[in-house]
Amino acid sequence: MTDVALTALQLPDFGMPTVEPRIPAGVFQARCAAALERAASAGFDVLVIYGDREHFANIAYLTNYDPRFEEALLILRAGHKPTLLVGNEGWSYANIVPYEINVILYQSFSLLAQPRGDSLSLAEIFDLCGIGANTRVGVTGWKYFDERETDTPNLWLEVPSYLVDTLRQLTGDSRRVVNATSLFMNPADGLRIINEVDQLAAFEYAACHSSQSVRNVIFGLKAGMTEYEAVRLMQLNGIPHSVTLMLSSGERTSLGLASPSSRVIQQGDPFVTAFGLWGALNCRAGFVVKDADELPKNIHDYVDKLVTPYFRAVAEWYETVGIGVTGGDLFAIINKHIGDPFFGVSLNPGHYTHLDEWVNSPIFAGSTIPLKSGMAIQVDVIPATGTPYFTSNIEDGIALADAALRASFEKLYPETWARIQARRRFMQESLGITLKPEILPLSNIPAYLPPYLLSPHMAMAIR
Repeated sequence: MTDVALTALQLPDFGMPTVEPRIPAGVFQARCAAALERAASAGFDVLVIYGDREHFANIAYLTNYDPRFEEALLILRAGHKPTLLVGNEGWSYANIVPYEINVILYQSFSLLAQPRGDSLSLAEIFDLCGIGANTRVGVTGWKYFDERETDTPNLWLEVPSYLVDTLRQLTGDSRRVVNATSLFMNPADGLRIINEVDQLAAFEYAACHSSQSVRNVIFGLKAGMTEYEAVRLMQLNGIPHSVTLMLSSGERTSLGLASPSSRVIQQGDPFVTAFGLWGALNCRAGFVVKDADELPKNIHDYVDKLVTPYFRAVAEWYETVGIGVTGGDLFAIINKHIGDPFFGVSLNPGHYTHLDEWVNSPIFAGSTIPLKSGMAIQVDVIPATGTPYFTSNIEDGIALADAALRASFEKLYPETWARIQARRRFMQESLGITLKPEILPLSNIPAYLPPYLLSPHMAMAIR
């Protein structure tokens, strides 16, 4: 794979969905049952799953309910109906749960100055749910810890202290209330690491919209626009975001995660945008120029020095990724091509994605975690040179699917399947990237990397 070149390409119109996939009620119920089975194996009597506006994915995975203004709490106990605690403004929205569930108003979750005093106390609610002396409680938030951080990682909890304090008081021993987030999010076998066909179809729906928005920016960007005007090219439609929308140009790109501003985009500027919806995120970066002659003189070799080895690394990542491949294998590929400190690749070169943009990652040095069918993975390799060469970025999502899952996908979601197959053909025939049968590209700009953003039909390819 030595012949990588900037090439005139026609990016196909892969189409947009006409039907939005929905997760059936039975899938949510099966997830709750699986969570309780895992909890029992781990020695827990009860699972308490916390969610808030920012950290909603675990509770939404089990219920379809995502906290909008307030905190929420889901309590699962074998033999009992799931119980969802919500604040004042979550009461009506709790009807979004597609199966029968106990909903309890807990007004302390409500915003300040709103009515309080009509709820049972937290201790009374926990007692109704069977949490008392000697109960072993697994608490799920959005993060877990290991021995690099503390001698007692299972006792570190990142949910609000008033919840943890009450649980530990009721159980009578702080060691009975422990972190159970790994049941859902550990990189080897967390429950949210493997996705059902319906969930993958929903992720592809999101990816169509997020990638189309980034595509609109790539092909509509002009010097003289403000950053806000560039965002208007995205034609956002209201699908919930998984991350804050990022778009910046010029000196503002050094901030990395900046939101757009009224800054006027100038010819020659570095430029980056990243846009994520539930289940998908896409990012592209480059320079606001037509060709190398419009770059600053000290970086005329931008494509040769940075973009070409970067694309070569990501292309080999794509050609290697597959069922049974380990995270360590993928890490080694990126390190082989762009491990030099100049490239500044410090984060995991790829990670699991879900309703939240980053669940966890099996991709790190020496990882022996094998990839499996049903995984949704973000191809996320970020150079951070800290030099005038800026960066390059080609971030998109893929899914892994064995023969049975592919057959199910094709049968249940034929429109989605047709887009996936068209993307595979484009990557293989136009970009020169050979994909294993189990690789399902979800993005409408699959591995499409134009380094000169005012020449969007010139992109990197293997020749």
